Amino acid sequence: MTETLPIEELLPNLRRALAKQRAAVVEAPPGAGKTTLVPLALLEEPWLAGQKILMLEPRRLAARAAAARMASLLGEVPGKRIGYRTRLDSKVGRETRIEVVTEGILTRRLQSDPGLDGVGLVIFDEFHERSLQADLGLALCLEVQALRDDLRLLVMSATLDGTAVAALLGDAPRLTSAGRQHPVSVTHLGRPRDRLEPAIVAAVRQALREARGDILVFLPGEGEIRRCETALTEVITDEAVQVRPLYGALPPERQDAALRPAEARQRKVILATAIAETSLTIEGVRVVIDSGLARRARFDPASGMTRLETGPVSRAAADQRRGRAGRTAPGHCYRLWGAAEERALPAFDRPEILDADLAPLALELAAWGVEEAEQLAWLDPPPAAALAQARDLLSALGALDADGRITEHGRAMTRLSAHPRLAHMLLAAKGEEKPLACDLAALLSERDILKGARDADLRLRLDLLREGAATTQGLPVDRGLLRRCRQAAADWRRRLGLSGKPASSEAAGRLLALAYPERLGQARSGRPGSFQLANGRGAVLRVEDPLAAADWLAVAHLDGGERDARIFLAAPLTQAEIELVCAERIEESETITWNERSGRVEALWQRRIGALVLERRPLARPAPEQIAAALLQAVERRGMESLPWNQAARQLQARVALLRRVEGEETWLDLSDAALARDLASWLQPYLHGMTRLEDLQRLDLTAILTDRLDWPQRQRLDSLAPTHLTAPSGRRHRLDYGTGEQPVLAVKLQEMFGAESSPSVAGGRVPVLLHLLSPAGRPLQVTGDLRTFWREGYREVRAEMRGRYPKHPWPEDPLTAPATARAKARR
Repeated sequence: MTETLPIEELLPNLRRALAKQRAAVVEAPPGAGKTTLVPLALLEEPWLAGQKILMLEPRRLAARAAAARMASLLGEVPGKRIGYRTRLDSKVGRETRIEVVTEGILTRRLQSDPGLDGVGLVIFDEFHERSLQADLGLALCLEVQALRDDLRLLVMSATLDGTAVAALLGDAPRLTSAGRQHPVSVTHLGRPRDRLEPAIVAAVRQALREARGDILVFLPGEGEIRRCETALTEVITDEAVQVRPLYGALPPERQDAALRPAEARQRKVILATAIAETSLTIEGVRVVIDSGLARRARFDPASGMTRLETGPVSRAAADQRRGRAGRTAPGHCYRLWGAAEERALPAFDRPEILDADLAPLALELAAWGVEEAEQLAWLDPPPAAALAQARDLLSALGALDADGRITEHGRAMTRLSAHPRLAHMLLAAKGEEKPLACDLAALLSERDILKGARDADLRLRLDLLREGAATTQGLPVDRGLLRRCRQAAADWRRRLGLSGKPASSEAAGRLLALAYPERLGQARSGRPGSFQLANGRGAVLRVEDPLAAADWLAVAHLDGGERDARIFLAAPLTQAEIELVCAERIEESETITWNERSGRVEALWQRRIGALVLERRPLARPAPEQIAAALLQAVERRGMESLPWNQAARQLQARVALLRRVEGEETWLDLSDAALARDLASWLQPYLHGMTRLEDLQRLDLTAILTDRLDWPQRQRLDSLAPTHLTAPSGRRHRLDYGTGEQPVLAVKLQEMFGAESSPSVAGGRVPVLLHLLSPAGRPLQVTGDLRTFWREGYREVRAEMRGRYPKHPWPEDPLTAPATARAKARR
């Protein structure tokens, strides 16, 4: 090894640390050389005792490149002392001592060999990316290390909370290396006002004019890369400038073309996803253009769906990207955001474990024998809600038993190294449909092979996948991805021991129903392209999509739209196929519920799968108490105003409320709307028998129903203390109004109160009645709660004003001695 890299100064300390302790943390910035030099430097350490080193890389491209670089430093090619393994590719041999693997490979090895026999060191490279598999792998390795004194763990990263990781590893030593970083100047170009692609094209053209060296452009995803590639090839006329895409789904030869140094007098513009942030040094890059965006998967436990979200990068990721311009010489970074925005960026990316679909993790934990995630050591434990939902899914797929322990079917699923949904589909498919299930699993494990397709039918993709299938002419096929899917499908068939041709693609729908039973979709009547899913959510297709006319769909991919999710991949199926494939999930029930649309109680026998009704018919003899309970639901939903309130019932509520205030709440029942609403079932439901419609409630006598809630002595006291009427001095009875405030109101003509020295009262004299004294025509003259004061101070003024207006009615000078009357003066 002839290179001199900053990490070399750290290697003696690292050797000493791992000779004394079983774990260490290395923090080294990009370009320090940790990925390639650290494994080689530890290969002959005495404590390794001839055992292997496993080094984890977060991506296939990084694994291949790291192995190739280390092999070249030894004058070899991968497959000798240095090898690599990814899901669909491997180069290892009997001589291999350092094996670079993608993170899922470690989990598979641990499940098949829990002791990691023959492995003396596991290196977690670029751990700051905090992938779900890396977190799981470290948690499992810590368990293994508790049983193996000779197993070492090394965590390496460029940007990491080293303190937390060191604590997790048992207070492991932290070693920090300087980076090989040349100065990188930064220009902020501001956020694009419109679409991203024109801004990228403008930035590339500016960089070609202003800076030297190759240009690395960071974009959020493959779609943006393809659009920018097309736009740049249209505007860059200089043949010395090559535009090269770089993303995970590219064939290895095209990835290598992007990584190779440009030929003399040529420049490369590399359009890359976050795949180029770490692990790889791309020779010749001196310019970085950063869109400031990243695309991440977010799992929504509420919907059970994963959606891709494009959002701003973290400050740590932005620094990683900027550093790519200074690996080999001074460089420059153009950022498509403003300088002031950087303070608002999150410090680090969120760990994947906090946002991911945890079904694969839950299955791995069950296979490891862990019943509770807390039994393992985590930097960030998996969220309880998402983990519980994942276990519910595994139980529905038959991977877990009633006690949450893994079943034989679940163990078989883990051995397939596929998402649990797809593993279940592969195992549950019957006969000639198994090869078709392999094709489906290959397609669904990757991005859509039709780029920007407007047709969601998976059967079209299946036909394209098959050798000798209909021509792809005119279809936007990603041929590199198509080759990968064909290779993956062939690998599934080999692993399952299958031969022969797959069944017709027409069987795709019923196979998808095995993997995604809660995403069966039933067409909504009168709404083409709109479907109700078995999980209760809605989903939509473009009306022009051929599948929009289907009665039933099995949906594989859709987004997590808050209202109606958009369907990306699906296949049609029939109700008969649903009955066949999902027989164990179909439930029969008798439901008696309130139908808001029809305004009545419906009593039905139903066969359902989730929220979807396969068959229904009216119940012949529904239980009366269940009908009453359903009608009660309508009242609860619509509120107390849906009941037939009248003045008498409202007055009864107010009379009782007054006595509760005067005599204490413990003495009288609470008959307020709020209290009645809380206890509807106990007082209202017994009166609903025989009723099925909301209109039937109008027959209720609420006054009698509420009165029945009082015992006989309370009714007697109520009539005595809060009477409904009072007799005026004129001898006429008048209704008291208890619903207008703290005091009951008596509206009475002024002449009827002649002779009364004081205001009347209720509640045993404790609450005075508020008098509304009226004119002979029934119009208000005075409101008073103190009749005595009114006669003395107010009556004279009222008399002076009213006697001329109502001369036929008595207006005596002394109202206390005048006879009370409701009549006019007698004629002479």
